[in-house]
Amino acid sequence: MENRNNIFLLEDDENFGSVLKSYLEMNDFNVSWTKDGSQAILNFQAGQFDFCILDIMLPNLDGFTIAKKIKTIDPEIPTIFLTAKTLKEDILQGYKIGVDDYVTKPFDSEVLLYKIKAIIKRKSELDDSTDFKIGNYTFDSELRILSHEHNSIKLSPKENDLLKMLCLSMNKILDRDKALNKIWGEEGYFTARSMDVYITKLRKYLKNDSSIEIENIHGSGFILKVTE
Repeated sequence: MENRNNIFLLEDDENFGSVLKSYLEMNDFNVSWTKDGSQAILNFQAGQFDFCILDIMLPNLDGFTIAKKIKTIDPEIPTIFLTAKTLKEDILQGYKIGVDDYVTKPFDSEVLLYKIKAIIKRKSELDDSTDFKIGNYTFDSELRILSHEHNSIKLSPKENDLLKMLCLSMNKILDRDKALNKIWGEEGYFTARSMDVYITKLRKYLKNDSSIEIENIHGSGFILKVTE
């Protein structure tokens, strides 16, 4: 079936993992199931995933550590922790990492399914956004027009794509490699230098509002910061 979302499932319980994998596949998801925390990052990097479901109590490497590493690879990937850990401190730790939800065992499979669908729907609607407010600027990514007061700039396709990715991650880090792969189709020295040139151009376009800053986070990427 086309357009099936690919789920990365990390669960060490053989019976539970098998049942959950089968249930999700019955509901039109593709599921890649990993059972050992030590293999999780390699298996995640080997695939293309739209969603993560992570257990926390795992052999060799815990789910919190794995989630942090996955978020450095793909900061925007929707993620649910699925675990028997119910302490408030554990739940707060999960949310601080940036996961979308925290589901404790035992749980209703249908409720989990609707949580997954709701999170995917929200992300899809966000990715489909075309109009953005950046401080005193307005940005129409469909028309590639950045406007400030009575002045408008027609952006090039790459300028437009880069600014849209920054807007979708506003006040959060946009991973450099993710942007390079999505916009330039590869990551490397020359494409990275090219992206730096485009970042400089965007800073120039946005210079008329002092509340806006595109900050370079060394070794990670960029943040489009907009202060109140």
